[in-house]
Amino acid sequence: MNTDWLLVDTPEAALKAATHLRQATILGIDTEYDSFRYFREKLCLIQIYAPKITYVIDAMADLDLSFLARPFKSRSVLKILHAADNDIRLIKRDYGFEFANIFDTHRAAMLLGFKQLSLEKMIKEFLGVELKKSKKMQRSRWDHRPLTEEQLAYAVQDVTLLPALYEKQQAALEAAGLAGTAGEAFARIAAAAWQERSFNRRGYFKIKGYLAMNREQKELLKKLYRWRFEKAREVDCAVFMFLPDDTLAELVQRNSGPQDILPPEKYKRYGRDILRILEESAG
Repeated sequence: MNTDWLLVDTPEAALKAATHLRQATILGIDTEYDSFRYFREKLCLIQIYAPKITYVIDAMADLDLSFLARPFKSRSVLKILHAADNDIRLIKRDYGFEFANIFDTHRAAMLLGFKQLSLEKMIKEFLGVELKKSKKMQRSRWDHRPLTEEQLAYAVQDVTLLPALYEKQQAALEAAGLAGTAGEAFARIAAAAWQERSFNRRGYFKIKGYLAMNREQKELLKKLYRWRFEKAREVDCAVFMFLPDDTLAELVQRNSGPQDILPPEKYKRYGRDILRILEESAG
């Protein structure tokens, strides 16, 4: 790693971070979250670079992070993020913090006319630094503990370069006469709020085999589709992981009973619900 860093997963480490962050006037911020396996994105880490230390804050460690409220909301502290929308939404959702005075390097790149907007591209373009971003790490189990050294290295590398990238992009925005437009865009991003995933009432139309089903089967699929959404939300599991589309279609076609279609654990937990829906439809 090219910077000092501290994993904040204890109250003692949180106190060290709080003491330092009270004095900072510029912060680089990033998060790691899992939007693949959970119904609601699970915030796992908050990384904050406050020259010259990066704090890797464990959002799953049940810590009091109220010390972040003041710098995040302060107009005298600049917060730099890349593609900030989801980071801000999730932090607001889980902690209720408000944001002001942010700079989004992704939105800045858009305003400057770039087509390739990834952080790697921006850092190479403006700073001449090659980041080696691993897709494997990006999709790793950020919700598992302990974190590996490889995960920690991945989490730290981005935020340390955000202040330097900001300086280059801000100068480019000013030279192009876009600083005011950028400021308005950043204010809108800072105001972003998290919203619950909405139910797509017609989503079951897209399930493979739908067009070949008869009227009764389509009506049954509709009921199972809604039941799956509600249950997945209840247990906070990604819908497709809770019960895949092809399993719904197989249940509807009734080539065999639920006990033969569902994994044993799923049948034990949800078989009664599914049998009730099947029986009501048959009746």
